[in-house]
Amino acid sequence: MNRIYLDNAATTPLSEEVIDAMVSVMKTTYGNPSSTHTLGQEAKILIENVRRQVADYLHITPAEIIFTSCGTESNNMIIKSCVNHLGVERIITSPMEHKCVAETVLDMKKRRGIEVVYLRPDQKGDFDLAKLEEELKSSGKKTLVTLMHANNETGNFLDIKKVAELCHENGALFHSDTVQSMAHMAMNFDEILLDFASCSAHKFHGPKGSGFAFVRKASGLKGIITGGPQERSLRAGTENVSGIVGLGKALEVALKNMDRDISHIKEIKKYAVERLKSEIEGVKFNGHSAEEDRSLCTVLSVLLPFKDPMIGLKLDMKGIAISQGSACSSGASKPSMVMMMLLTEEEMEKCTPLRVSFSHLTTKEEIDALTDALKEIANTFGIEKTNIADRQITL
Repeated sequence: MNRIYLDNAATTPLSEEVIDAMVSVMKTTYGNPSSTHTLGQEAKILIENVRRQVADYLHITPAEIIFTSCGTESNNMIIKSCVNHLGVERIITSPMEHKCVAETVLDMKKRRGIEVVYLRPDQKGDFDLAKLEEELKSSGKKTLVTLMHANNETGNFLDIKKVAELCHENGALFHSDTVQSMAHMAMNFDEILLDFASCSAHKFHGPKGSGFAFVRKASGLKGIITGGPQERSLRAGTENVSGIVGLGKALEVALKNMDRDISHIKEIKKYAVERLKSEIEGVKFNGHSAEEDRSLCTVLSVLLPFKDPMIGLKLDMKGIAISQGSACSSGASKPSMVMMMLLTEEEMEKCTPLRVSFSHLTTKEEIDALTDALKEIANTFGIEKTNIADRQITL
């Protein structure tokens, strides 16, 4: 069976260039980067070259990049250190955040008594920035705002430049989970004045187990993993040299091919929207997922007009790998928090959310196969015509 992979928001396949670069390092540059001998310093040079490469992409200084294992570690380090070392007493966030942010915030509330304020989305998944400004001005407590750049389930964009300006004007720190958007678009942190951000290489065809945190210079952030001076004393432990090189190569390939790849993915996403609309009566799209300029091109959040909790398994049996939501909650029996925020009670009872996520490798033939499979499943429910009422949501 030829397998079709449409779960690129969960992880992406390694590119051949990345595999070759990592294998070469594992074979020839095996020294410990903290060692002073030649083999160690050769490894150190590789790490610093990637650090400069990432810094150039983000228009920042190399000292502001800290290599980690993934976005989850980066987010944990930033949020916990803000509370433990920077005196943050209050966090403004949203129910739409990835679990690694949401659960870390709750952990800080439980362990450190942090006040948590949630911004509620509207029916499209957008946040009222006037409400954010009101919350920023309402308290004298030192505040951290943590809001993701592109939602991992709907693809909705947040105007992080505007949020950063509001935070800066009101003396708050701003952290953004940029895992889904990093390396999929141009980024300029010299113009976007956020304080902290995160990245995972495996979201753009790099290796799992390699990521980084952006930590604004002079922020005062301290590490939560101790035991050595690695990574500017912010993350102790011997560096994953081959993983960091893989991250660098994946970023290099992504930037080199960005215009071509983004154009292709946008075309694929538009094609998917058109095919699903034409073949499945009553299908809808969550948030701004189907709008080209308001969501990440790699993610399409679909709302199917029938209830089928087993749809992921049924598609897998047809050779199609796909997710019903975030990979970190895909095994859950209830809808994700994101879907609970966006769907009406009627939609949660009668409809099925599905996340389709693309890469430059996705083809129109694969979208055709998905559409045919979903149409076949819909027919088993006797779906011929469905009219879902316009959404209403009470927050």
